[in-house]
Amino acid sequence: MMIKKIKKAVFPVAGLGSRFLPATKAQPKEMLPIVDKPLIHYAVEEAVAAGITEMVFITGRNKRAIEDHFDKAYELESELEAAGKKKLLEIVQNVVPKSVNCIFIRQSVPLGLGHAVLCARPVVGEEPFAVLLADDFMDTDAGVKPVLAQMTEIYEREGMSMLAVQEVPQSDTKQYGIVSATPYQPNLERVNAIVEKPAPEEAPSTLAVVGRYVLNNRIFDYLENIGRGAGGEIQLTDGIAKLMQAESVLAYRYQGQRYDCGSKLGYLKATVAMGMKHPETGAAFSEFLKDVAGKQA
Repeated sequence: MMIKKIKKAVFPVAGLGSRFLPATKAQPKEMLPIVDKPLIHYAVEEAVAAGITEMVFITGRNKRAIEDHFDKAYELESELEAAGKKKLLEIVQNVVPKSVNCIFIRQSVPLGLGHAVLCARPVVGEEPFAVLLADDFMDTDAGVKPVLAQMTEIYEREGMSMLAVQEVPQSDTKQYGIVSATPYQPNLERVNAIVEKPAPEEAPSTLAVVGRYVLNNRIFDYLENIGRGAGGEIQLTDGIAKLMQAESVLAYRYQGQRYDCGSKLGYLKATVAMGMKHPETGAAFSEFLKDVAGKQA
């Protein structure tokens, strides 16, 4: 059987971002910038690098800025062109490649991540697809493929749904979906069980699911019928647990560094890391940090 390539990605962006209030009172958390690009922009770039051409955004109230960011900005482009600012004009015009299609679907009721993914069903249809959580910021070293590209390459070989995972401290299991798994291939394991946010003393392991998924479309049938789980929401974790009863699901220990930009500390770490790597700011910012560290020593 020929394995279909992943061409569609779902971005659940309807959350309130309450941990960043008041900054997120009037703007989506996904639009918070890391140096000069918002979080959602980095996630879309990662999807583009994986060969994805259809970006499906599951939005909510007060999320219009995301749609505007990926839309054509006629007035801004006209002003930049008139001012002769060609480099800035190119940046604005190339937020997404012309071959990429952006689709926006409103999640009318906040019923959780599983429900957000289910909202994408009319667009995804019968194809496998990726899910990216923009506040899980993924960075890779030069010469290493972006995390989603790593995963889609494996999917095209194995044809199995896949979850990005990393080890977390035992005390943090209550913040994640946690899996137990057995070795399959290098950096790949077969998932035996998955549970949403278990207490540390009840967690089956410390292997946590983070914000990158590659899923077969069968997941929609399970999400449609599982009902509400933890927190009164439709949990993607519960849908994956049902999917595992019908087919194998893989856990992938990806190459790269994840920053939890849903937390203030993780966001600050990502900002510093990318500020040090940025071609315009890297050298001067690194020197500044050394000076700060020296004064505090």
